Amino acid sequence: MGYSIAEKIIKEHIVSGEMIKGTDIGLKIDQTLTQDATGTMAYLEFEAMGVPRVKTERSVAYIDHNTLQTGFENADDHRFIQTVCKKHGIYFSRPGNGICHQVHLERFSKPGKTLIGSDSHTPTGGGIGMLSIGAGGLDVAVAMGGGAYYITMPNIVKVELLGELKPWVSAKDIILKVLEIMSVKGGVGKIIEYAGEGVKTLSVPQRATITNMGAELGATTSIFPSDETTREFLKAQGREEDYVELKADDDAVYDEHIVINLSELEPLAACPHSPDNIKPIAELQGQKIDQVCIGSCTNSSYADLMTVAHILKGKTVHPDVSLSIAPGSKQVLTMLSENGALADMIAAGARILESACGPCIGMGQSPNSAGISLRTFNRNFLGRSGTKDGQIFLVSPETAAASALSGVFTDPTTLGVGYKVEMPEKFLINDNMIIEPADEKDMDSIKVLRGPNIKEFPASSPMEDKISATCSLKVEDNITTDHIMPAGAKILPLRSNIPAISQHCFTVCDTEFPNRAKTLGSSIIVGGANYGQGSSREHAALAPLYLGVKAVLVKSFARIHRANLINAGILPLEFLSESDYDKISLFDELELPNVKEEILNGDTVTIVNKTTGETITAKCELTQRQKDIAICGGLLNYTKINS
Repeated sequence: MGYSIAEKIIKEHIVSGEMIKGTDIGLKIDQTLTQDATGTMAYLEFEAMGVPRVKTERSVAYIDHNTLQTGFENADDHRFIQTVCKKHGIYFSRPGNGICHQVHLERFSKPGKTLIGSDSHTPTGGGIGMLSIGAGGLDVAVAMGGGAYYITMPNIVKVELLGELKPWVSAKDIILKVLEIMSVKGGVGKIIEYAGEGVKTLSVPQRATITNMGAELGATTSIFPSDETTREFLKAQGREEDYVELKADDDAVYDEHIVINLSELEPLAACPHSPDNIKPIAELQGQKIDQVCIGSCTNSSYADLMTVAHILKGKTVHPDVSLSIAPGSKQVLTMLSENGALADMIAAGARILESACGPCIGMGQSPNSAGISLRTFNRNFLGRSGTKDGQIFLVSPETAAASALSGVFTDPTTLGVGYKVEMPEKFLINDNMIIEPADEKDMDSIKVLRGPNIKEFPASSPMEDKISATCSLKVEDNITTDHIMPAGAKILPLRSNIPAISQHCFTVCDTEFPNRAKTLGSSIIVGGANYGQGSSREHAALAPLYLGVKAVLVKSFARIHRANLINAGILPLEFLSESDYDKISLFDELELPNVKEEILNGDTVTIVNKTTGETITAKCELTQRQKDIAICGGLLNYTKINS
């Protein structure tokens, strides 16, 4: 039996366990990345481990999230990250150099290598044939220190692409179609591997758009073959020596098989408030819009924005529409400025933003009240834009640009003759915004600079024999990490200060939760299905930890958040019977009388509802390593004990 692409890379990097589906495996990690919203905490964790210098082939810190500096906090975090990088062997991408995933794809990604990043859209690297996985900051810190990264060996889903896209239909429409088929939880425990003749028709940036937004499936990662298209992209980036061919064996066996005929696709939109709420643009045609935002790590490449510039050239944005455009990297922005495309966009009335995440994470450009905003981003969760009643639609750059001109939803296939951007034979290469670390002999002379907003990693305690706690919150299905730990310009600057940021925990759902949980001292959160979907932000685990949350009991978890809870020392429990969800109410007194013994010796935990007198059984399916982490009180404690 042959191997898939993902299995080949796993086979080359596995250091613990066996490639048996559903079992725990440890992977050697070649590269790591962080961004500044998660990076400060990741580097505090790295320092706490006491490892003097990173042991990966390449680790890169990017400043792309918290670039709106309305106070000292973000600037202090950036300075801290830069000095940590200089001291400990990490490359530092300065603010303005671009979005982490776009820059990493351009300058550092390598086919056949492994990458984990403290951002859920790290799978962008799968577009170039890299096994790229989003993870919590503590997992990244451990990998930088030379430790393995542990996942459950995933199932592999083959998505076979046939045919070729019609004019004005794009890669964004492909991944929206996959989301329509699989849903936002359909990829949990799976790697999505793309194959078929249609792959050859897609450029590396188009492939990266698809793997980037594969995060919304809940998938471990997504990956494309590395072929001649990959070679040409790397050559144009001056990195042809990084090319290796990667393809699945002819007799590779997959757990699922999905077929999509590209020639049958039409422009699509993800409607509020979920990336899998898909409708054809043709059904929305003519509805008034208020705002268009083009950019993000999903759709800010050179080809994306050249297409946008072509549509806008010689025209004017509709007077009722605000259009903003954020190029994904300094490379893209510079090339657009040199070839005149930037001038075309400015002349049309576009507002040009810096090369950063910006409005995708609620950092500016919030729409008007109940405003309809078309965005080329990857998430449209309720309130993520900064406007709680904002109606956010996810669309392609082609749809976004056409609609910005008309003032209404516009199917780009009505634009007439298609337009195809020819990929450059040579991209503009200038890495002067990437600072190399100090030589090992000079590292001791580097002083790490900390601002007053930077607080230590919150402490956790080893597990006790029993847990007595109150239900401090009960929430529904599809709770995202944006619900648990909101982002935005007001809250993101507090990412390095867990006591301060914890005051915003779950306030989207219940404004009283932070004070209630802190007052209770020890509590349990109850939730529905797909709990914790979305961002990799480990603050969604660290803030509840600080507030005294001992366990989270839900119908099912999203992958990264479940791992982050374990790393933080919070028990991830699942209802054995989903009907038991109705047996617990807010303020019920709960007891886990034999929790430590039950975790050590099995995969279920007994929960006694002292308020109602009922007893329920919850799943707590942990590997032996995860059990050891839970007993220690979290991954940092475990790492210190076992290093």
